[in-house]
Amino acid sequence: MPSTVYYTSMRTRPGNNLPTKLNKLVDRAGLDDIDFGGRFVAIKIHFGEPGNLSFLRPNFAKVIVDYVKRRGGRPFLTDCNTLYVGRRGDAISHISAAYENGYTPFSTNCHVIIADGLRGTDERNIPVKNGEYVQSARIGSAIAEADIIISMTHFKGHEMTGFGGAIKNLGMGCGSRAGKMEQHCDGKPQVNTTRCKSCHRCITQCAHNAIDYVDDKAHINIDKCVGCGRCIGSCGFNAIVNRNYNSAKLLNYKMAEYAQAVVQDKPCFHINFVMDVSPECDCRAENDAPIIPDIGIFASFDPVALDRACVDACNTATPLPNTQLTESVAKHGDCHEHFANANPNSDWQTCLAHCEKIGVGTNQYTLIEVE
Repeated sequence: MPSTVYYTSMRTRPGNNLPTKLNKLVDRAGLDDIDFGGRFVAIKIHFGEPGNLSFLRPNFAKVIVDYVKRRGGRPFLTDCNTLYVGRRGDAISHISAAYENGYTPFSTNCHVIIADGLRGTDERNIPVKNGEYVQSARIGSAIAEADIIISMTHFKGHEMTGFGGAIKNLGMGCGSRAGKMEQHCDGKPQVNTTRCKSCHRCITQCAHNAIDYVDDKAHINIDKCVGCGRCIGSCGFNAIVNRNYNSAKLLNYKMAEYAQAVVQDKPCFHINFVMDVSPECDCRAENDAPIIPDIGIFASFDPVALDRACVDACNTATPLPNTQLTESVAKHGDCHEHFANANPNSDWQTCLAHCEKIGVGTNQYTLIEVE
């Protein structure tokens, strides 16, 4: 059976601004059917890497926060720390970045909690239903312990996964630092000795006695290492890395299974904002020009149908001139699919197909417009 996806355009008129339209959209889509009374509600959002200006405005988050609070819920805005070097690799830096981009309690009426803790090592191992590549997903503790999940996603392109929608926000975004490593990489981590400061913090996080010191530098015994990645999260100097990167297809499979771990067994609702559709992720410290015009806001209980509806809507839009998309088409040719054109090495369809296979949702949908 197809899932229902609700949609509202970006067009407004006096007395019907975008926050008002968002409130009406989620109400029509059935968000009120969830029993919020006294329950912790994780609103999963990307706060934006400072320097990137295409992230979602905090005004949208306040609409959902207020909606949940009016129904007795206890919402918090959340994300997990990043695996790579940047402004969101630990909780203090991450919260500072969120505040810098406007996600303060004053603007959103809600607190920010970084789900995987100070160093990105606070996680829960959640068995994945129907998992083929991930048996137990490492999910940030605050997200795993929340009673209800609401994802709010800036729908945009992505250099590895084709696009970043609800599934990426849930799967990659809710993974702890070790969980992100599992999705991105296979194999065992290595030590960059030029960065190692001999602080011994990694040893305290290794449960398998796989780390010792050689010439006053950390060394990982690959025979003892199980590849959990906790040493990566514990290192404050980015000295421990894993360069065994997965193919785009395997990344998508694992990301789908991480999304399954997040949404299984609890009420979930998802909102995608198809606006400022930059060709690459909001994790970058810059954003390129939008590749298509703004389309609208989409909402559904089914994250797979939601992403499919959004990508279909994007593919019917006329590309904007002088963008990465038009430059890539001129260089590589037109395959008549915008996100594949913008990032030719990606393959987003494998992710949605695998999501459907393991029961996250369906690619079939009915679209209902909300004025």
